[in-house]
Amino acid sequence: MRDILNDLEEGKMLSDPDPVRRAQIQMRTPLPKRFYKEVAVAPDGEAFAVHLDGRPVRTPGKALLALPTDKAAGLVANEFAAQGEVIDPPSMPVYRLVNTAIDGVATDPQAVLEDILRFSASDLLCYRAGHPDSLVQRQADAWDPVIDWAGMKLGARFVLAEGVIHVEQPRETIGAIGAHLSQRAEPLRLSALHLMTNLTGSALLALAVDFGELDAEAAWNAAHVDEDWQAEHWGHDAEEVARRAARKRDMLGAVALLNAIR
Repeated sequence: MRDILNDLEEGKMLSDPDPVRRAQIQMRTPLPKRFYKEVAVAPDGEAFAVHLDGRPVRTPGKALLALPTDKAAGLVANEFAAQGEVIDPPSMPVYRLVNTAIDGVATDPQAVLEDILRFSASDLLCYRAGHPDSLVQRQADAWDPVIDWAGMKLGARFVLAEGVIHVEQPRETIGAIGAHLSQRAEPLRLSALHLMTNLTGSALLALAVDFGELDAEAAWNAAHVDEDWQAEHWGHDAEEVARRAARKRDMLGAVALLNAIR
């Protein structure tokens, strides 16, 4: 069991970061067969562990995969239970995120926090189109409420720019974001925020979801205003649609984990 779980997380079954190419490769490389029958959640001290045929799952770093709530452990257990005759790692976003939190983020949460701060210094929501008017308005409708919320509730007042030329954000603004992130340094929460930030290109969208200002669908749509506008005018690309679906699955997994550990 240990060897297979290590392979899943270390990338031997994730042969390419691009989901379309990965699917193509996996058509040639058989996925590992499911090696367990029963999946359960069991208390472990004050935490909850996931068991496969009565044996606790461990991370690739050999740490016990234990979560603070039974609901969070249930998310991972459900992903294992949902596997068919073979194990499909991309269909297990919460399991992969939990492994990252336990083996990676927990060892250096400050580095992850600082990476989110770097995103906030050039946040997607601050860079606006100058034309056409329809795109300008669509960005304003989706992004202005989040910018206003950050100013009023987080004390982070962002400077907006037209185009892609970098604009320096006030030190006080980044400091305010950092202060709120420091209150969210628990590895599971920080891992989810980091993944959401990377998937959307916006630390503000990730924080808005964590604070309950936006739901997952609204944040995801806001992150893809430009992409959706272009698709409406130029059509959809099949490979990009597949990539977006894979990224959204990871986004929803991160949000589900956030909600489960509250």
